[in-house]
Amino acid sequence: MERLGSLLVRCVVWFGLASALDFQHHGYEDMVRAMLNVQNECPFITRVYSIGRSVEGRHLYVLEFSDNPGIHELLEPEFKYVGNMHGNEVLGRELLIQFSQFLCEEYRAGNPRITRLIHDTRIHILPSMNPDGYEVAGNQGPDANGYLTGRANSRDVDLNRNFPDLNAMMYYFEKNDGPNHHLPLPDNWEQQVESETLAVIRWMKNYNFVLSANLHGGAVVANYPFDKSREARVRGYRKTSYSATADDKIFKKLARTYSYAHGWMHQGWNCGDYFDEGITNGASWYSLSKGMQDFNYLHTNCFEITLELSCNKFPAAQELQREWLGNREALVSYLEQVHLGIKGMVYDENNNGIKNAVISIYGINHDITTGVDGDYFRLLLPGTYTVTASAEGYQPSSSTVTVGPAEAIQLHFYLKAASQETTSETQSAGSNKKVHPHKMAPR
Repeated sequence: MERLGSLLVRCVVWFGLASALDFQHHGYEDMVRAMLNVQNECPFITRVYSIGRSVEGRHLYVLEFSDNPGIHELLEPEFKYVGNMHGNEVLGRELLIQFSQFLCEEYRAGNPRITRLIHDTRIHILPSMNPDGYEVAGNQGPDANGYLTGRANSRDVDLNRNFPDLNAMMYYFEKNDGPNHHLPLPDNWEQQVESETLAVIRWMKNYNFVLSANLHGGAVVANYPFDKSREARVRGYRKTSYSATADDKIFKKLARTYSYAHGWMHQGWNCGDYFDEGITNGASWYSLSKGMQDFNYLHTNCFEITLELSCNKFPAAQELQREWLGNREALVSYLEQVHLGIKGMVYDENNNGIKNAVISIYGINHDITTGVDGDYFRLLLPGTYTVTASAEGYQPSSSTVTVGPAEAIQLHFYLKAASQETTSETQSAGSNKKVHPHKMAPR
């Protein structure tokens, strides 16, 4: 009886909240007002901030949830959701507004699952990356909206084809033993991207994001990197082929997490297409250059997937509640994945955190780095791993750790300063042949 009573209370909260949520389309001013309303309702766990402006001068506002808004807490991972990158793909924008209202209301209601998430995670929500494009699409509305109307920004640039192309560099390095993470940006890159793209890249550089999802529309599938095929062009078209990252297994797990928690994505048949388990490798579907999810993986510590959430890019307002109920659990479940794997600190001999230390996993050819305070987060599937921390001027250190299916295992490293003799020997060896720890294990 006690369990039944608890279930009834939860049902009252869920369905009461569903009726309280704002199931309507939000123009720019309405969207900003909705975000500020959430901040007013939950002032101690939220913060609204701008990461920059669109071409037409609209702020790209982010709503942050944390028990200490505006502060990075050591060993607390950073997560982001991005919506409305294509201005006419509006469901993600509306879902993220509803999700923000949901987090606030559930926190106030004392939901232990949501309370724990907000206390243990710093959550950043950008409902609209392309507010200018939305205004074009929104002026036509759902009934008269064309397939491409408002997709691009106001300079007619597709923002998901506007990031620096790091895939070609990565594919070259794979064959020539080059770097596998934080690939450098091209010269004058800031002049080569749009205002919205520039703002998001600077955002990525300012926050050590661990996990992310980019919400789109036009299909129903969870799409994971790489988006760009390794294959050469054939008759002017890039050949479609599965292009796996070094973290292909965990990307599949992340995509499945959203798909199976979604109301119908996992069924596979949607919008006239079939995707097994409701997931796909991006390049296996179609090859895309200069996309945001590949850029996240190749230039930052962040793992991002792209969520295609609706057959109709601009669903009518009366469809929004059904879409919310279909995505609500998936949005929470995917966010919880940021706490998988391992996390820890990399210290020097004086217990000071070492920034930009490299964390390598034996057998996985993709490294991540520590943040400015020396903490790191590495998403991993359950298993036993050999982990190495290294930094310039220090002796590397390795440990073996067994990862479970629940909370991230904490693994700290204490690095000793390298002697001048050791440093010169390492530099001499490196000038002859650069060896990565991954190369010692089969891939």
